[in-house]
Order: sequence, then structure tokens, then C-alpha cells
Amino acid sequence: MKKEDKSALISDLSSKLEEYSHFYLADIADLDSVKSSNLRRECFNKDIKLIVVKNTLLKKALEESEKDYSELYPVLKGNTSVMFSNTGNGPAKLIKEFRKKADKPVLKAAFVEESCYVGENQLDFLATIKSKDELIGDLIALLQSPAKNVISGLQGAAGGKIHGLLKAMEERE
Repeated sequence: MKKEDKSALISDLSSKLEEYSHFYLADIADLDSVKSSNLRRECFNKDIKLIVVKNTLLKKALEESEKDYSELYPVLKGNTSVMFSNTGNGPAKLIKEFRKKADKPVLKAAFVEESCYVGENQLDFLATIKSKDELIGDLIALLQSPAKNVISGLQGAAGGKIHGLLKAMEERE
């Protein structure tokens, strides 16, 4: 491979690292053509970009980034494919679902919500992790709940009693 081609691939990988907020490193070697095609189709359906990369080129792209990916360098051995996603738990759910039918893909590492997760044992945790948007939604729902309770209380029978008490206090003055 020519040096220009390598630098173009590194540049392309660097731009994908900036474009997508989450990525997973997985081993999909030894999948037959049917299973590999099915995995790629599932990735496409779930808006996950799957590419197979050379470890040296990926490492150079990671090193060029402003973020610290040094925890991921030790797993860059053997066959590596990268699953880029804007949803933190999407690739983990896909891997778990796909593993019900096949032995691969095997999770090597992941970069999710500004943190590195290394090893296959992190797959269950990553599948259940909530995205930043989901956490914000949960927080808003929690903050709205007490206000909704007060409003419904004021609109119900208790509201009539409070209104009656306030009216009685005004009449006394």
C-alpha cells in the first residue's frame, strides 16, 4: 500500500472518530460470508457504521485525535473491526443479539460517553448503559413529577379545600 493511500485512510478514520461520538472495537474474523453479510445488514439497519481496519492505521488515527485513547492501544492486535455509532449502547445490544446466533463478534474494547471500556466482560454493562439524552430525559421526568403532583392536588378535591380556606381568610380581614 502506498504511503499516500495510508495517509488517506488514516485521515478518513480520524474524521470518523470526530463524526461519531461512540465506537466499539470488535473481532469479527472467522464469520462466514452469510453471517458477515447479516452482521453488516443489522449494522446498517441500526445506523451503525462497520468497517474492518488495520491496527496500525487505526492506532495512528487514534493518536492524531485530541482525545486520550491510550487505554485502547493494547487491544489493537489480531483482526479488528470498528463499529461507529451515535448511540452509546446500540453496538453492544447488536453484538449481544447477534451472538445468540454466532460466536462472533467478540468485543475487544469500546469508547462510550467519553470513557474507555476494555474487554468482553464489559458487554453486559455497555448494553444497559443509558445515553446522555436518555439520562437528561429521566432527569426532566423526575423534576416534573413533584410539580405535576402539586398541580393535580390543587385541581382535585384538595384544591377546593385550599381555595375555601384562602377565601375564608380573606373574609376575616
